[in-house]
Parts: sequence; structure tokens; C-alpha cells
Amino acid sequence: MSKFQIVEGVYPIVKNVNVSSAVLAGIVFMALFVSACSDGPGGPPASNEIAARVNGRDIRMEEVEKAMKAQAQGTESSFSQLELASARLSVLQQLIQTEVMFQKAEKEQTVPSDEEVTAEMNNRRTNSGLSREEFEKQMADAGETEDSWRQNVRKELALQKLQDKITGRVEAPSDSEIEAFYTGNREQFKNKRGVELAAIVIDPSDSGPGDPTTNEAEAQLRLKEIAQRLQAGTDFASVAREFSEDLETRARGGDWRYFSEEELRQVFGGQVADIFMKQLKAGDVFPSALPLDGRILVVKMLRRQEQDEDLTLESPSVRPRITELLTNARKNLLWQSYLAMAMNEAKIENNLARKVVDNPNELSGARPAPTATPEGQPDTNANTANANANADAANANANADGAANANSPANTGN
Repeated sequence: MSKFQIVEGVYPIVKNVNVSSAVLAGIVFMALFVSACSDGPGGPPASNEIAARVNGRDIRMEEVEKAMKAQAQGTESSFSQLELASARLSVLQQLIQTEVMFQKAEKEQTVPSDEEVTAEMNNRRTNSGLSREEFEKQMADAGETEDSWRQNVRKELALQKLQDKITGRVEAPSDSEIEAFYTGNREQFKNKRGVELAAIVIDPSDSGPGDPTTNEAEAQLRLKEIAQRLQAGTDFASVAREFSEDLETRARGGDWRYFSEEELRQVFGGQVADIFMKQLKAGDVFPSALPLDGRILVVKMLRRQEQDEDLTLESPSVRPRITELLTNARKNLLWQSYLAMAMNEAKIENNLARKVVDNPNELSGARPAPTATPEGQPDTNANTANANANADAANANANADGAANANSPANTGN
């Protein structure tokens, strides 16, 4: 279960994408670090300095700075010069890729009209759930103006249209390809003994303006209100649509996924699995809230399958799943290849990287001494001490996940 939060930052996040999000991570991004870009690799900012040039079009340091600050939330003081320089290079590389692909979108005539951009901006304002004042404050905090945000939305829509145009050439697999895939992956097409679940999700973490629960106390109050509504006989789906903080399942009235008995034991433990498999009936709500990945779940059992069941090519869901899997794998490969060619053809001057090469000994690896933390307040420096390592791991995993997603079997839950 994944909670999606649309963050309006300096550069776009492509949404409604059919191919792997890991593939798109090389084109559109949210910065993971903050720093002040500089005349030297680790010093104060020079906002008008050219960080890179893509086919004659400049990317300035202020763009890198703004993108990083949008995600920093005041943690930059905990990074060493060496860490800051590494972060800048990573952020700039993504900006370069975005610019390369936007220029491709211009050539392919997939840049949206002013009317399309305006409509999308208005839609996002409405969907944010924020008042006009709150929305404008969030924009100001991110260093955005109406014009800069408009350009970001324009780039995002342009890249989405470009992707749709390029990957739209991929044809559906033939019957023989579908049959060959099924024959070679029979073990992936089983409905194993297990249960199908729905869930109402409460997330105690603070996700920013509009988040109804930002701490454990608020989460417990929300849990109590949910329990009261369910005990009063309110339909589970209705409560999920009103209270769940997971956008994906909330839109489906809480419908989540199918768990095999083995998965139940791995995710929730043996005792919980036994209650689902031996005690509850279809339609029952689990007697207590369940913790999962820092969230709190109210779970309803929709159905239980008592025995393993082999699926055939004639089972309703099998052919569509194989078709989607093979089609998306081809789209992933095509989009990756298109990006690689675009980057190879572009004339790129990375001035920031050149500075690091020219001044390799100016970068200190020592972090600044942590500032005193008031009693009872979270230690921000301590919390961000491993941010670089975590981000590097995340970037590495994104590429690995992209390959895995392209070859993974279809979800056999339903």
C-alpha cells in the first residue's frame, strides 16, 4: 500500500504514467538534498552563475538552489562540503535530463497550449484542498511564483505527452507471445489460499498542509472516530472514502489487495494470520487496528479462499494481466532507450562538474558541529546525518526496481 503525496516543487513529477516510475526518475525528480551553490564546490551561492548548458540553453545555479531548498526543510547545516557538492551534482544531473527531454518535447510538438496548462494548474489548486491563502503560502515557501510554477507544469505535461507519443508505438503482444509467457511462468498464475482485504489507513506522520493527522495523538483520535462510525453501522467503504489517508485505496472505498496465507504471516505475523484464516468471516472487521510501515490500519476481510487454485489462460484476469505486463515492459525499454539516445545526442556542458574536477582538494568531508537542540525538540541534525547514504541507496534501488518491475510477474492476488 503506498501513500501518494503530490508535492508541487520546482520541477515536475510525471503522474498517470503507464511505465515504471523508476524509468521516469531519470527525467523528472524531487531533490533529496539542500545546499548553497557557489563559486567553489562548497561555498556560498552565486545564483546567476551558469551550472550547466544544454544545447545552448542555460541552467543556472539558482535553479539548482531552489530545487534543493524545496526539499531541504532547514537541514542543510548538517552536511559537509563534500556531501553538499555530491548532492548538487546529483540534482543538476536530473535538471539536465529534464531539460534535454523538454527540448525533445518541443521538437516533437508535445508542449501543451497555454489553455491546457491553465486548466491543469486550476485542477491542482482545487485538488490540493487548500484555501487560496494556504496555497499561495506553500508556493512562497517553495520559492515559486505563478510564472515559475506555470513553467514547471508546462514541462511536466510536455514530458508526459512526449512519453505517450513515443511509447504509443508499442503494440499489444500476440496470442502466441501471451501463451509462451504463461507457459514459462505457470507458478505465477495461482490463486493461493488466503484473503482479500480492504483497509482504512491512518498515517501519524506530518505530510504538510492539509494532513489530518500529524502525530500519534491525532492518529488515535481519528482511529476512535472511525471505530465509532463503524460500530454505528456506517458502511466500511463510506468510512474509507471519508477518513483513509491512502489516496489509492480511498478512491476504491478501501479495497486493498489479496494476501496469500504465507504473505499474511510475513506481513502481520502468525497470530493475525490465524485470525484471518480461521476465525473471521467475509465482511468482518479485524478486532483491533494493525500497524504497518508506521501507519495504522483498520482492516476488513472481503473474502477468504480456502484452497489453492491454478489459473488458466481462460481465467478472466490472466490474459489482460500478461498483456499489460508485456506491453509495459516494452514501453519501459523503449523509453529508457529514447532517453539514452537523447542524452547522447545533446551537447551538454556541466560547469559544476568541471569545478569539482578543477578543485578536488577544496572539499571537506567533516560535517559542521551540531547545534544545541532545545529539550523536547527533535534533533534535526541527527535525523539527517545519514541522508546522503540513504539517498544514494534510493537512487541505486530505483534503477534496480525499474528492471525488476519490467520483468516481474503480474500480481496474482485476484
